[in-house]
Amino acid sequence: MSKGRTSWAWVPTLYFAEGLPYVLVVTVSVIMFSKMGVSNADVALYTSWLYFPWVIKPVWSPFVDLVKTKRWWLLLTQFILGAGMAGIAFTLNTTDFFRWTLAIMWLLAFSSATHDISIDGFYMLGLDEGEQSLFVGIRNTAYRIAMIAGQGGLLMLVGFFEKKFTTPHAWSLGFLIAGGLMILLWLYHSSILPHPVSDCTTQMSGKNIMKEFGRTFISYFKKPDIITALLFILLFRFPEAQLGKVSQLFLIDTVENGGLGLTTGQVGFAQGTLGVIGLLLGGILGGITLSRHGLKKCLWWMVGAISIPDIVYVFLSWMPTQNMVIVSSCVFVEQLGYGFGFTAFTLFLLYMARGEHQTSHYAISTGIMALGMMLPGMISGYLQEMMGYRTFFIWIMGCCLVTCLVSALIKYEPDFGKKNR
Repeated sequence: MSKGRTSWAWVPTLYFAEGLPYVLVVTVSVIMFSKMGVSNADVALYTSWLYFPWVIKPVWSPFVDLVKTKRWWLLLTQFILGAGMAGIAFTLNTTDFFRWTLAIMWLLAFSSATHDISIDGFYMLGLDEGEQSLFVGIRNTAYRIAMIAGQGGLLMLVGFFEKKFTTPHAWSLGFLIAGGLMILLWLYHSSILPHPVSDCTTQMSGKNIMKEFGRTFISYFKKPDIITALLFILLFRFPEAQLGKVSQLFLIDTVENGGLGLTTGQVGFAQGTLGVIGLLLGGILGGITLSRHGLKKCLWWMVGAISIPDIVYVFLSWMPTQNMVIVSSCVFVEQLGYGFGFTAFTLFLLYMARGEHQTSHYAISTGIMALGMMLPGMISGYLQEMMGYRTFFIWIMGCCLVTCLVSALIKYEPDFGKKNR
């Protein structure tokens, strides 16, 4: 085990290193490809495919246990992530940039998903139970700071570069800086991370691991009311899965195309900074509310919170403005509601993981959750191009009925999540 003082030296930086590549692959790539002239349909399709490694993450997680140590895996993937970000920087100025950059993005996505597995495993091995509880809030905060740094700070920096250089050169510099930061984190963690005695290659054979994994996987799908639970996990965020891609494209698209025509830096401030702060505050408020009242009393309030604020994009598309106070306020309100409502969804995932194999069952649920984000996101760009932004955002409000329907179908213990007092 590590000493408390040493834990403060590596836990926050480790979860910052976990959050940064994820936000670059899933979120920042959307803005980058749009600014590089890729169509909305292609941006939404191909960046949604990048969710796939997180969809199948539970499938290869046993191999991270079987081969080498968690420390070895996380250091290896951190180096690959840093090198991959630098690789994107050097391909953006090529004539066939989309193909090469997307290929490297796939490498980053698989490395980031593997990075997640190894970090979460190392966290449990490197800290005792008391430290694990202590650092839960710290690790989540560090992850959110990484989101602000990538989705906010990096975008604002690229926006500054765009005023001085061409768009490809500006994004190359941005990814070169991000890659350099990941390499620095890799060097730092190579020297600072402890060597827990329990972090060793498992003695279980590969055959037995796969047998145990199969048993765990089957037991998940034998849970009571599994069909309605799967529908809820897949479809609760059906509107957000589409809105998450198109809202970014809408903010940065030209006025002639129906967008707001914001600069990269303005999007970084509105969505990547204030939006993430709203998401964080919403999550905190949602957690407090659930702990006091339980899932039954809170569910429909949270369904409303995650659905109704989507109307801000209907407002912005029908009454477009570049007033940053209005735009930033709308984005903040939508993300605040999303963060608040999403806590109910997270709590249900924990509810589904109860019993034997909790860690594995939670991982399976998060994989299904990623699938629910990937599939609708893939078609969102085509729908937007077919409908236009105004009609598309009205369509999103209609899709909120799907969220209501699956929420009405699920079964759960009413007071689950309520803190005993």
